[in-house]
Amino acid sequence: MRQVFSILVVDDEPSIRFFLEEALKGDGHEVTAVSSGAAALEAFATTHFDLMLLDLQMPGMNGIDVLKVVSERHPDTPIIILTAHASLDTAVEALRSGAHDYLFKPCKITDLRESVQAGLLKRQRTVRQRELLSELQLSFETTAAKPDRPPPAAVPPPASNANNGEDEERFLRLRNIIIDATRHVITIDGKLLGLSPTEFKLLTHLVSEYPRVLSPQDLIQEVQGYPSEPWEAREIVRYHIYHLRRKIKDATGRDDIIHTVRAVGYTIKHH
Repeated sequence: MRQVFSILVVDDEPSIRFFLEEALKGDGHEVTAVSSGAAALEAFATTHFDLMLLDLQMPGMNGIDVLKVVSERHPDTPIIILTAHASLDTAVEALRSGAHDYLFKPCKITDLRESVQAGLLKRQRTVRQRELLSELQLSFETTAAKPDRPPPAAVPPPASNANNGEDEERFLRLRNIIIDATRHVITIDGKLLGLSPTEFKLLTHLVSEYPRVLSPQDLIQEVQGYPSEPWEAREIVRYHIYHLRRKIKDATGRDDIIHTVRAVGYTIKHH
């Protein structure tokens, strides 16, 4: 029989609450939806929740404040942040404060299901690890009075909601450019770029190597994974840089992000 999980949705936008509530109920979850941070804390005071979806930008008590309180009082409850593109910077702060994941609003149903399933699995593992630790502790106390039996091996405590430095590898930031290596998204000036996998890897490598100037051959080797002749690399990279610049300009209105160093290669422009 499939286990039913209890999920709290917190968002001040009725349309977002309705979408999330219907989607999660359709997947067999029990869903409670509230419109404010204060209402979320009131709900936690009387109900157990296996996971929470939490909007960042709300009047009154904002998402970060709710996150900190719930993470302290209910450390086993995974929290998925709901954010607009322009607040990805705040979403990064939320992940560093203990959030499990973030989703852009409006989110795709596939991304929602994937993130919720991962969060619930993480909670199950954490709870089970804590139960095993308690069982071992009880076993140790029972056998402690019997010197002929060695005590059970020590087991480390379960991980908390903290990301243990994982976000340091997940996110790459260069001034107004934020890259999420896990979700394969990049924002510039708070604007989300719609990039192909190759364009994502190309821009990520340029940012990660800043302020180095990278030759087309270097970029092909890193992005495509194979060595190339100089003429071949120039043509391939020129094509991708053209489309990358166009997408950046369409999203942000800027054409000064990627700089060409004549006869050498490309770099992120200092500004």
